[in-house]
Amino acid sequence: MIILAMVGGILTTLSMIVNSSLGKKIGVLQSTCINYIVGLICSTLVLILLGSSIKVSVETFSKLPFYIFLGGAIGVSIVYCSNIIIPKIPVVYSTLLLFVGQVVAGIIIDFFVMSEISFSKLIGAIVIIIGILYNSKIDAKEIEE
Repeated sequence: MIILAMVGGILTTLSMIVNSSLGKKIGVLQSTCINYIVGLICSTLVLILLGSSIKVSVETFSKLPFYIFLGGAIGVSIVYCSNIIIPKIPVVYSTLLLFVGQVVAGIIIDFFVMSEISFSKLIGAIVIIIGILYNSKIDAKEIEE
């Protein structure tokens, strides 16, 4: 599972780089749209190759809460934001900041859903942010010299 998570992280970073490169060439909204069209095609091919389907009854759909379908819209927002961010700041900073955002979101969700807060994770996120700020100041000084 650890290796699979790491592969997912690598693919996420590569996806951000490829999408932002396309965004620079054809536009941010256009590249976001193409990203999801290609994703739909690939998902459909995987379903066909695996002999699976997306047969779900209307009754099952109607019982699901509305928010559960927002994953696609949230994904569009993520791709759109990364298409803007990646060309402007180094990929390593973008990746770390996205990670910190995920940690902070996880802390907030744990607080509201499980009524607990992880101070060690919060401190870890703060340390990463301080490290990014410190490193960006060093980078700025090196550029000036």
